[in-house]
Amino acid sequence: MQPSRLPPNVGLGFKPEHFAAIAAEPQPLGFFEVHAENYMGAGGVPHAQLARLREHYALSIHGVGLSIGSLEPLDRNHLARLKRLCDRYNPESVSEHLAWSSHGGAFYNDLLPLPYTDETLAAVISHVDEAQTALGRRILLENPATYVRFEESAIPETEFLAEAARASGCGLLLDVNNVFVCARNHAYDALAYLADFPIDEISEIHLAGHFETFEADGSPLLIDAHGCVVSGAVLDLYAGVIARAGPLPTLIEWDNNVPDWRTMRAQAAIVQERLDHATGGGAKSAA
Repeated sequence: MQPSRLPPNVGLGFKPEHFAAIAAEPQPLGFFEVHAENYMGAGGVPHAQLARLREHYALSIHGVGLSIGSLEPLDRNHLARLKRLCDRYNPESVSEHLAWSSHGGAFYNDLLPLPYTDETLAAVISHVDEAQTALGRRILLENPATYVRFEESAIPETEFLAEAARASGCGLLLDVNNVFVCARNHAYDALAYLADFPIDEISEIHLAGHFETFEADGSPLLIDAHGCVVSGAVLDLYAGVIARAGPLPTLIEWDNNVPDWRTMRAQAAIVQERLDHATGGGAKSAA
């Protein structure tokens, strides 16, 4: 199966409002990423823009609706649409979430957590294997942002992900902001989590912004909102990861309160500087 082939540089999530600015001149980026579900139609402006982008840049396709973590069977129609999209654009990387988002034919438009048990581990491994067989390529599985935990969870998340990767042959996508958010929400040490993470399985990293709100009892709650710059604390965690792992493809997610292209480029430059500093140089952009 094809592994992730993204260049080990910083990429950005593509937004249609930025297309004109991107197309006007070569961009100093390693790759672009799109959400699979936004491109499952047959044609139109979305595909015209993505086809133009694909001519010049590496591409990551990031799914949000396959419901890998569900105990129900995968939606074969959704998987078939994802295959058609991958066959059409031959992306360097395809990824999904360790989460579920559908049940009984209903789609919840959210990435919901699952208990870490032997039963759910077996389901995840089976679903990843089915997806990889259908797509004919290796996928990456992303650690989630969660706001509740299950009493029945008996397997640490890092062990769960490591075993899912070992048994299915998939890779892992490490979302550092998700680690920071979960560590604060569930009162554990982010550095200890990252020390236990199966670093050799990481093929891509995600960074994003979050915001702080409060529970009804006044306790703080972090939300993985993707609506602002990446925090300094998350960048520090990221620097520690790439100092150990070496340069890795790094995607900045900014899906809400999306700024102009100049602001996005500036954020990418900040992260690229961190990547270069932590790894002693870094590779050149694919643009």
